[in-house]
Amino acid sequence: MNQFYSEVIDELLDENILDTRMKILIVAGGETDWEVFYRRGFKSVVISNLDSRMNGSEFAPFEWSFQDAENLTYEDNAFDFCVVHSGLHHCYSPHRALLEMYRVAERGLLLFEPYDNLLTRLGVRLKVGQDYEHAAVYYNDLEYGGVRNTWMPNYVYRWTDGEIVQAINSFAPYGRHDFKFVYKTRLPVTQLKGRKNPLFYYAALVALPIVKTLSSIFPRQVNNNFAAIVLKPKLPQDLHPWLKWEENGVKLNKQWLTDRYKASR
Repeated sequence: MNQFYSEVIDELLDENILDTRMKILIVAGGETDWEVFYRRGFKSVVISNLDSRMNGSEFAPFEWSFQDAENLTYEDNAFDFCVVHSGLHHCYSPHRALLEMYRVAERGLLLFEPYDNLLTRLGVRLKVGQDYEHAAVYYNDLEYGGVRNTWMPNYVYRWTDGEIVQAINSFAPYGRHDFKFVYKTRLPVTQLKGRKNPLFYYAALVALPIVKTLSSIFPRQVNNNFAAIVLKPKLPQDLHPWLKWEENGVKLNKQWLTDRYKASR
């Protein structure tokens, strides 16, 4: 079971951000998601992906659904929380999938993705990391594991926390969101151990203690993976002051604008 994934879920449970009674949608999901949520006693979980090999019983007692993360079939706010673990970078448009997750979640979303910084770019240049995920396709019978779970190796889109903030605030400009980021160094064990040349794997093992030490001092500059938690605004208290809440929804607060700006000519 993925330790970083488990630690973040446990922390969110301790902080009452997540509750085992919540209705959860997992996109681009798999066995790791099942194990993390099943072991913690969640009851209402839908694990979705684009794997046509599944018959629907693989994640029992949880439900499975064939879903495109970039075009979810669910209504707005259909779930309490939406989660993805290392799946957005398998999309043609990771941003579109992120915003679809936001749309169907009433309270918030959680994502785990590769992080973009100087060290990860150096790792790609040194051939430790990958620009395109060939290994995922190779270890899925050369038919699956790439972009949209096809044979085409996907580009590894790496995010920054600032990019998450800007994408969400652009999509939902009506209120103040709560963002939280957790950073982690993860060695791409499967990809490196699977290479015919073992030098890359052993070099990474030697460098890992140094990297972890540096990551505790400079988390944003060194860690290659992160979790982003986005909590949606609570209405009406989290509305921006230039907006106001009325019975039929959000309206422009004209008085706030009038008090702030000179009269137009």
